[in-house]
Amino acid sequence: MAERFDKHILKNGMVVLGEPMEAVESVAFGFMLPAGEALLPEGCCGAGSVIADWIFRGAGDKSSRELGDALDGLGLHRAGGVGSSHIAIGAALEADNLAQALDLYADIILEAHLKEDQFELARQLAIDGVLALDDDPRQKVMLELRERFYPSPLGRSVVGHIDELKALTARSTRAIVKNNFNLSQTIFAVAGKYDFDAVVSILDSRFSILDTNIQHRASNIEHPASSKYTHLHNEGAQVHIGLMTETIKPTDEDYYNARVAVSVLSGGMSARLFTEVREKRGLCYAIGARYHGLKSAAGIMCYAGTTPEKGQETLDVIIGEFNRLSEGINEEEIERAKVGLKSSLILQSESSSSRAGGIGSDYYILGRVRSLDEIKSKIEETSVDSVLGFLRNNRFKDFTVVTIGPKCLK
Repeated sequence: MAERFDKHILKNGMVVLGEPMEAVESVAFGFMLPAGEALLPEGCCGAGSVIADWIFRGAGDKSSRELGDALDGLGLHRAGGVGSSHIAIGAALEADNLAQALDLYADIILEAHLKEDQFELARQLAIDGVLALDDDPRQKVMLELRERFYPSPLGRSVVGHIDELKALTARSTRAIVKNNFNLSQTIFAVAGKYDFDAVVSILDSRFSILDTNIQHRASNIEHPASSKYTHLHNEGAQVHIGLMTETIKPTDEDYYNARVAVSVLSGGMSARLFTEVREKRGLCYAIGARYHGLKSAAGIMCYAGTTPEKGQETLDVIIGEFNRLSEGINEEEIERAKVGLKSSLILQSESSSSRAGGIGSDYYILGRVRSLDEIKSKIEETSVDSVLGFLRNNRFKDFTVVTIGPKCLK
């Protein structure tokens, strides 16, 4: 059966998207609010995390406790997070409860109480989240890597910085909410079992206000990323290596060739990084690479966990495998990579949450929604020649590297 997408634009400019899934009894939805870290004022890194928690601490006619009870009473599973471009809030739940959930989320977006005492709790949780990174060096090294790879402010930490979080006040954070919760730049996506006309009616009645005092905001890219190598000292028994190199954006015609190339490099236990770095040489206990794309920039990022004694060789072999990729790829590697990508696609197609997130992200980056059949067809169209052609025209020239451990690497 052909895939169908629903689309409606409210009078205030909010885009409403939907993908019906006849085989499910659940529904998932998400609001993409233009308040991601790259869109926030200077000196407010981490404000997105505070806001994403604070707006749920009382809204409309409900206190923080009453709002939590109401959300739990609908049996919804909250989802979302803070990214470079958006704060995403949403949920997955039983389809019959969608109307009530949308009403509550409208209160959260439009009528959050944003009280002083609740702000302090939300801010402290955000600070605790940053401190917790010391116990999760793998996540920490990748956050640091993104921050140093992307031009400012695109790479700002979505977790935050302690000093900037401590400098936030309830007043300044309320101003961020007021200035960034721009309905005309908000994307709403729903997937699963729903009545699109009913969804539009609810959203139209609750979000009919016009943003007369809010200007369109965009990331102001100020300067390129900083030093190519950064070491964070940690007296431990492990070295955590994060590596990133520039590649084409999601809008490029070679996007699928890039995705297949990354899958050849790191698409499973038969992929090159796992085979060459871990299996043949025994250099690390964990390794993997993936494509990471923003609307205006993209990179291939890689993580490896090893010991101080093997750190330098691990880094050298990883860079060697990146560079060796353009020298030749066989048909078996390409087919294996394509099967892996299509398998991931099938798993996503069975999840209403994944589809809601996917269609919202597609619309923001591409200005349209890709069908799963289109994505599958584009993957199938790739070949040894097309992937090698992409690699030879887009060679890996520079690498940004971040390490956490007891000694520096070269």
